[in-house]
Formats: sequence, C-alpha cells, structure tokens
Amino acid sequence: MSDTSLVGLRVVADASLKRHGAGTVLMGGSPLRVMRVTENGARLVDRLLAGEAVPDSNAAATLTRRLLDGGLVHPIAIDGPFTPADVTVVIPVRGELPPRLVHSVGRVARIIVIDDNSSVPVETPTRTDDGVPITLHRRAVHGGPAAARNTGLDAVTTALVAFIDADCEPEPSWLDALLPLFADEQVALVAPRIVPTEPVGAQSVLARFEHHRSALDLGDDAARVRARTRVSYVPSAAMVARTAVLRSLDGFDDEMQVGEDVDLVWRLDESDWSVRYQPTARVAHRHRTRPLAWARRRFDYGTSAGPLALRHPGALAPVETSTWSIATWALAASGHLISATGVAGATAVMLSKKLESLDHPLPVAAQLAGLGHLSVGRSFAQALLRPFWPITLALGVLIPNRRFRLTLVAAALAPSVIDWVRQRPDLDPVSFVACRVADDVTYSAGVWVGALRAGTLDPLTPELVSWPKPGRYTRWREGRRVV
Repeated sequence: MSDTSLVGLRVVADASLKRHGAGTVLMGGSPLRVMRVTENGARLVDRLLAGEAVPDSNAAATLTRRLLDGGLVHPIAIDGPFTPADVTVVIPVRGELPPRLVHSVGRVARIIVIDDNSSVPVETPTRTDDGVPITLHRRAVHGGPAAARNTGLDAVTTALVAFIDADCEPEPSWLDALLPLFADEQVALVAPRIVPTEPVGAQSVLARFEHHRSALDLGDDAARVRARTRVSYVPSAAMVARTAVLRSLDGFDDEMQVGEDVDLVWRLDESDWSVRYQPTARVAHRHRTRPLAWARRRFDYGTSAGPLALRHPGALAPVETSTWSIATWALAASGHLISATGVAGATAVMLSKKLESLDHPLPVAAQLAGLGHLSVGRSFAQALLRPFWPITLALGVLIPNRRFRLTLVAAALAPSVIDWVRQRPDLDPVSFVACRVADDVTYSAGVWVGALRAGTLDPLTPELVSWPKPGRYTRWREGRRVV
C-alpha cells in the first residue's frame, strides 16, 4: 500500500510520548518502545507536533507511518474523501428494533435492517425522518450477529459500511469525527467511543459501575487498535469500515457468536490494514445492569478467548514478561528489596548500551526499565484474578502462611483500588472493588471454559520474551511486514 495518502495529514502526540537526545530518541506508544530517528527526522517530528501537515516526501510519509503504527502519534480528523452519503448503515436485530435508532443515524445513503429470524417479525418504517431509505431483510435461519452483519454487508453498494447494534443510539454528527480518518488509505476500520445511554446518577450500584468500567467503553484517548496494546480491540456495537476490504476478508466469522469483532479487527491488522479508535465520536449503548444478565454477558465474552487463540496464536497471552522482570518482582515480593533493586538496575545498565547514541543514556534507560518493570507488575497483579483466580484461590487455601495470603490478597485487589483512586467514580470504593472483582471472576470463568472447549491453553499461558529490546513489536508479530 502507498503512503501518499499521508501527505497533508496532521497529527497529535500520544500522552506517552517522550523525547530525548535533542529529539532523536522517542519513547512511548503501546507497547512501550524506543524509536531512533535521524536529526532530519527529529526536525520533522518537531514540525509535525507543532501542527504542520506531513510534507510531500517519501521519507516524511515513512516516518509518519512508523509513528502512527507505534501509537506515538494519532491523526487529527479534519477532512477526508467521504461524506455520510457514502455510508450504508447495517443494523442486525433479533427481537425489537427501537424506533429512535433508525432516526438517529443521520443523513446516510441507506439503512439496512437485518431481522435475524426473530420470533415476531421486525417492522420498520420505509424512510427515516431525514428521508433516508430503509430496507428490511429477514433471514430464514437464525445465525447470530456475525451472520446477520454479513447478510447486510452483501447488500451494501456504498464505499463504506457502518454496523450499529439495536441497543445503541448514535449521538448527533457521530460520523463527522470518523470519516476523515479514511483519508489515510491504509485505514480500513474506525470505531467510536461507546458510552451509556443515561448519565450516572441515582442508579443501581452495577449501573454506576458500568458507567465507569463498561467492557465496551475503551476510554477517552485515541489509539491505533492492535492485539496486546492499550486498545486491543473495538466492539462491533458501532464501527465504520471500507466495504471492499471487509468483503476481501469474507466479513465477520459466522462461526463465532462472541468475539467476532475482535477476530475481524485482528485479521485486518494481520493483513496490514490499520484500525483506529476515535473517542470524539460517541454512540450511546444500553448497558446490561441486571446482575445475572450482566454476569452472563461477561462470561460469554470470556469464552471467546479459546476460539480467538486458535485463530490468532500468541495474541492472548495474559502476561508478557522477561526473566529479569520475574526475578525483580519475585525478590520484591519475598522481601529482598535491595536485591530486587539490583536486578532492576542491571536491566537499566544493559539497556543503556542500546542507547549509546544519547549523551547520557543511563537516565533514559533507567526510566524505560522502570516503566517496563512497573507494567509487568501491573500485568501480574491483574492476572491474579483475570484469568488466574482459580490458581490464586488455590494458593491462598493451600499455603497457610499469613503473610503470603495477605500479600496475595493485596496484590489481587491493588489494580481495582488504583483504578478507583484514579477515576474517582460516583461509587464508594468497597462497591467499586467488589464489582470489579465480580467482573474479573466471571470473565475469567468464561476464559477457562472457552480455552478448555477449544483445547488450547494459550489464553492462560504467560509469554517469556527477550527484554530489554527497544523498538520491537511483540514476538507474535515478528516476521510479518510492518509498513
């Protein structure tokens, strides 16, 4: 694919981006990486971050692509080749179609409603309030959301297709922030932020928890979507894609009842297409807030881990770590803090040798090593419940040492407590932590069931990597072409 479409693009720095050595060494992105650039490259980065557009040169386009792919910068959506008239909206339905949904999508080319063999046939108006034509297709056999979306995809005649679930409602002008991202010809799919339909207030504890920690809400920071990064997927509750590209990949996998959106995003990435998350576009969603329905959905999400692991080997490791990080945290957990500090310092020294182009490489290496060890520590703590809570519970029961048990409980609860402190949700800390633990446990139960059904332990197996190794993609991506 050509990068000429990047000419004229403007970008903004990711919050993680740090620059060293007169701008010739860049650190940040997801996963965290170090990128070296020439002095000319550093000057180009200066201009891009000052708001200038990407100049018309192969070198500028190549460097910008590296920055975009690494998550160090993100495109600013200003203008693009498409308008809402180039979009067909596909709405899969099984049951009731809320009347407000079809009238909220705006002035698109057409709306296609797919009735996935509902027991009571779905009825729709022939046009929206904006005059957009509505076509209704009824499937003879129930096939699930992936099959319903593919039925709609087959009927699309526009360059772009948008998928919206029946329990969603786009906010006004929701496409305005998404369509300009297709100015980059490598972008195949973009997704908005999914937010609750009602503001947080006098609601149930679970409803308030969902407001702050829904599995569909991926936060307020833009991202390049890729497995094992900060934003590793986008939900099919709402997304816009190039019709031809989705057809070239045979659309969604009909065999997957859950996780089909994750699979599609990862297949696009593996085919060298870009997927972007744009949170300035927002689509409201009616979250499940009844305990049993909520827990069942979390469990169902978890069961997709097994089928996804078979389709994308190595993409679902719960923890990615090195022997250095294991040694550092093992020593710290056992009370040998001086030895742990020594191991962490040794990794910084080794990493500094890879940054010899800097005048003072050791401080930068120490920062990178420290961030790496902290990231692994967070991953280990999160993995104690998600997905390893059966093992964590067994260790707590079988090992009678009181100090060990207290340490285990503290580590398992630490991510939830830290999230509460950072977010300050409209929910007391005990309720928030309890909901978070229930979320992790129910999801993880699904992961175990899904992995066992699929006959794979990939979603439950940590991955040992060579570290420190700046500028790398995770091991499962090595060997594939990265533009």
